[in-house]
Amino acid sequence: MPHAKPRKNKAAAPTRKEAAAADFLPMTREAAAARGWDELDFVYVSGDAYVDHPSFGHAIITRLLEAHGYRVGVIAQPDWRDPASVTVFGEPRLGFLVSAGNMDSMVNHYTVAKKRRRSDAFTPGGEAGRRPDHAAVVYANLIRRTYKKAPVILGGIEASLRRLAHYDYWSDSLKRSILLDSGADLVSYGMGEHSIVQIADALAAGLSVADLTFIDGTVYKARSLEHVYDYELLPSWDEIRADKLKYAESFAVQYDNADPVRGKRLVEPYSDHEFVVQNPPAPPLTTSEMDAVYRLPYARTWHPAYDAAGGVPAIAEVKFSLASCRGCFGECSFCALTFHQGRIISARSRESLLDEARLITQDPGFKGYIHDVGGPTANFRAPACSHQLERGACARKRCLVPEPCRALDVSHADYVELLRALRALPGVKKVFVRSGIRFDYVMADPDPAFLRELVAHHVSGQLKVAPEHVSDEVLRHMGKPSRAVYDAFVRAYEAENARVGKKQYLVPYLMSSHPGSTLKEAVELAEFCRDMGYNPEQVQDFYPTPSTISTCMYYTGVDPRTMQPVYVPRSPHEKALQRALIQYRNPANYDLVAEALAKAGRRDLVGYGPDCLIRPRKPSKRNPANSAKGAAKGERANPAKGSAKGEGARGVKSSRGSKGAARPAPAQPQRAGRPPKANGRKGGIRKGR
Repeated sequence: MPHAKPRKNKAAAPTRKEAAAADFLPMTREAAAARGWDELDFVYVSGDAYVDHPSFGHAIITRLLEAHGYRVGVIAQPDWRDPASVTVFGEPRLGFLVSAGNMDSMVNHYTVAKKRRRSDAFTPGGEAGRRPDHAAVVYANLIRRTYKKAPVILGGIEASLRRLAHYDYWSDSLKRSILLDSGADLVSYGMGEHSIVQIADALAAGLSVADLTFIDGTVYKARSLEHVYDYELLPSWDEIRADKLKYAESFAVQYDNADPVRGKRLVEPYSDHEFVVQNPPAPPLTTSEMDAVYRLPYARTWHPAYDAAGGVPAIAEVKFSLASCRGCFGECSFCALTFHQGRIISARSRESLLDEARLITQDPGFKGYIHDVGGPTANFRAPACSHQLERGACARKRCLVPEPCRALDVSHADYVELLRALRALPGVKKVFVRSGIRFDYVMADPDPAFLRELVAHHVSGQLKVAPEHVSDEVLRHMGKPSRAVYDAFVRAYEAENARVGKKQYLVPYLMSSHPGSTLKEAVELAEFCRDMGYNPEQVQDFYPTPSTISTCMYYTGVDPRTMQPVYVPRSPHEKALQRALIQYRNPANYDLVAEALAKAGRRDLVGYGPDCLIRPRKPSKRNPANSAKGAAKGERANPAKGSAKGEGARGVKSSRGSKGAARPAPAQPQRAGRPPKANGRKGGIRKGR
């Protein structure tokens, strides 16, 4: 991968006023003409606004193609109802590149309750509604109707996770490969730097897009299997539609072959004359290749066309952050990154990260704080073991769970040295680690240096970690370590804070309604929150996004790795019950909590004792018998009336807004050393629960 030319005479990243359209790839025909281009090689159509920063996929792919000598223009968020919106540059010489954006468009648009979101951080001014549902399919069809023969190549996470038949949560149905529904010619899946350059070079050499059947990291259509070799045949579309277990079997094969070393070519039949062929994954970038990608001449901000709208909000999270790695061998079942980025870690060199940090410090808006140094998992800086680069990640075996593999390299030495070097840079006051750490990986390292450095220098008042749950049964399905590992980390974190004389919060991310969680396990999680003295304002319901193990469990009712049945909470009401249990202190949740405890056979948690979650509702003066009966059955009632005097939740008085609605109590994160008290008793982790 060639080294990009440095920006001329520009020591600092531009401010908004200094940034000019000339610093960006063209978005208009006039901007292309100003570069002397009368024709483009590629037109990149994106569901996101154009932000030329390496945290945005469209920026990396377009700059990489530019570095290889290709002329690329960008059409950001075209009006999908108007065919003229994709004709800005005319027909490109080599083809259209299409991506829904940095996020799946359906996750971008809808909450897990399938309610429409009110904003979009990847759109100017945060405005919602600037891209269609299933954006990659809609854009590709729009281009195909307008330019009948132009090659159309899909990329980005939406296309990557839908490259083969997949469960679609929003329609509650199986959908075909996105390649068929979009009318595109190819899908470039995973992190596409290798495949996109090979695609571009092949098209530039005169090959037809129909002949591009040999590129790793791509998916193509075939009318027969005459020239397809060395493949594994998946169950057909008709089979997986008729039998959910067949889909589970298919997904297990797909998951096992998501490795660039071991992965086989997969064929998914749709009829006797229609096949979707997935080539093996492209290899991960080497350190030098990854350094070259991040050395490209990004403007590092949004296009000036968005200034009037106030810019693009998503840049705020990444503008002063450093991406140090890709891939994740943590393999959480509910996370799509294993299927998209793979299990083998790619990492940038320390020199590359220091160079970017120096560039950040020269930005006029930099206040001395680097917000993050990480990736999918911040403290992964190398492949899990030396065998992975030669033999690939192990099939049907995880690196960290149920116990860390004996071959796992658990050293944090490189990451510690990187953080120290960043802290030492002139102009840097503080370097935070916010993208999340695997606490089980920390605990597997016998050297306490990283935890000491983390607590002393890199926590911004609170450290967010993701135990997700506390029931070992649910954690097993999640692919997370046991409760005992988290408890041990809490003790170590508290001890380290005490040693250095700091009081810093530990905030756990918790998830409700994951496959494997019955009301029994949900109550166990509520008791954890009680004992910790923690009142989470927000709880993440499990979100069945495409191509995760957990989503396969949700749809099929079995774990695809074992084909054993898994309990799945599916109904909106049961999901509401499990979520309410975690937020049992919120007076508005009283009736749901009472109902959940009754159904779980845990009425012992309704009372006045220190272990109780909610108090009994006081009898109504008008009809005491009916009121008591209603509370015993957990019947729905007006939560505002039931909690007007603080009766809705143990030790939490409600307050009223202008319309009389009960407000939840604020979150009370756990403090290291001395957790906050809840109702006269200490918080913290109670053993044996």
